[in-house]
Amino acid sequence: MEEIRQMAKRKEPTNGEIMAKEIIAKYKPKTVEDMQNALKDIFGPMFEAMLNGEMDNHLGYDSNDHGAKTTENRRNGYIEKTVRTSQGNVEIKAPRDRDGSFEPQVIPKRSRDVSGIEDKVLAMYARGMSQRDISSTIEDIYGFTLSAEKISDITDRVLDELNEWQNRHLKKVYAFVFVDCMYVTIRRDYEVKETAVYTILGYDLQGKKDILGLWLNETESKNVWMQIFDEIKKRGVEEIFFISMDGVSGLTDGAKSIFPNVIVQRCIVHLIRNSVKYIPTKDYKAFTANLKKIYGAPSLKAAENEFEKFKQTWAMYPGAVDVWARNFEYIAQLFDYGSAIRKVMYTTNAVESVHSSFRKVTKQGAFPNENALLKLLYLRITELYAKWNGSSVQNWAMVRNQLMVNSKFQTLMQKYENLI
Repeated sequence: MEEIRQMAKRKEPTNGEIMAKEIIAKYKPKTVEDMQNALKDIFGPMFEAMLNGEMDNHLGYDSNDHGAKTTENRRNGYIEKTVRTSQGNVEIKAPRDRDGSFEPQVIPKRSRDVSGIEDKVLAMYARGMSQRDISSTIEDIYGFTLSAEKISDITDRVLDELNEWQNRHLKKVYAFVFVDCMYVTIRRDYEVKETAVYTILGYDLQGKKDILGLWLNETESKNVWMQIFDEIKKRGVEEIFFISMDGVSGLTDGAKSIFPNVIVQRCIVHLIRNSVKYIPTKDYKAFTANLKKIYGAPSLKAAENEFEKFKQTWAMYPGAVDVWARNFEYIAQLFDYGSAIRKVMYTTNAVESVHSSFRKVTKQGAFPNENALLKLLYLRITELYAKWNGSSVQNWAMVRNQLMVNSKFQTLMQKYENLI
């Protein structure tokens, strides 16, 4: 009985265990590198066996079954080729047929790379690695080199996808749109120039985030923004409720010329940054605390009262007070809307977060051309989309309810009810 119990405890070895023992017995590896070299040695015969199996299926008979030939097509020897794998380069002999109709799937004709290296290159490029760093990393890990031209060719394959994304049809309505600018260095005509990258982030009526596009400009003007918003309209946008921005030159007039009913809001955080330039460091805390009483007031009347106190308290810093005096209209209009709406519209932090993500991958120095920059930013955007995963903005139900009861947006919300 004991012997029977012991036999029951023993398990039959799996195919993997049997193969592992055979590999160890033959190659006697001492290190991880020895094991990787052993696996690389096995890849060639495995590929060849799979290709020969595909050829058998293609012809309808195997190489030893001469009496079952059902086609005039025949095997026609082999062609030697070097295949790039995740373990390095492997030499194989790929079978051929006489009429050239054999189309293998495991290693397609004219293909010499089964490493999945293109996806790896794109992932490294999306994280801001230079071509030199990518090439060195590939060589260190996989044992083969990729030239700068090859890496450029791989990353250039996203240009068609980028173009399609940049011209795609947009949603009919965006409740909130945020505009921000960052500067990147690009070589143009043998000169290195700072180029503005404008990003427009939108929240649709379901509170879903979408980056409407990227635009590169050396100058800002009303006409430039008219062209951008005209493009957005042609791509399907019928209404924008709010635009939050940081005093971008020409944006207000350009946006209102295309979307007459849009509410343009200056970013309060940027106004704070602009005003503290005139304040000694020792007064920062008290100054910003007084400001919060203004834009965080429960009503417009309370905000106006707090502003009068603010002007008197900080009269010794006229430059700081003037920033708020010139822009008080943007504080006043916040109180036309519920607190949930105000919390979304008062700052451009949402799009600044996108630019923060961009800056992590644009530190490599000057870009050789616009396409090099745009394909990098587009790959970064695809990562952001994956991170957002189609989720709605926090507290969106309250925002939507406040939009539906606001007299300025009731009609529009009813018109586009099917989009909510």
